[in-house]
Amino acid sequence: MAANPPGQGFQNKTRVAILAELDKEKKRLLQTQSMNSPGANIPLTTRPSVKDARDSAEQQHIAAQQKAALQHAHVHSSGFFITQDSSFGNLILPVLPRLDPDF
Repeated sequence: MAANPPGQGFQNKTRVAILAELDKEKKRLLQTQSMNSPGANIPLTTRPSVKDARDSAEQQHIAAQQKAALQHAHVHSSGFFITQDSSFGNLILPVLPRLDPDF
């Protein structure tokens, strides 16, 4: 019988622990899903991917930054600002007020 190379036992234990954790997480997610929508079985391919979750978190972070920037601008400036996507990466854009033509 051949001896295991050094570190292989640790790698196997780590692999088993990771697989057990993934299985536990999968069961938890399936249980949560069944509580939220009883009777609905959604295939794994239609569930949100890690990339979708990361994009969603990034969008929430940007929205929070926009809100903070807008509040800061309103407190420290007499101008008008709006939140809007900018091709230059600006979170808020200054807006010139519209004046009535009667003036």
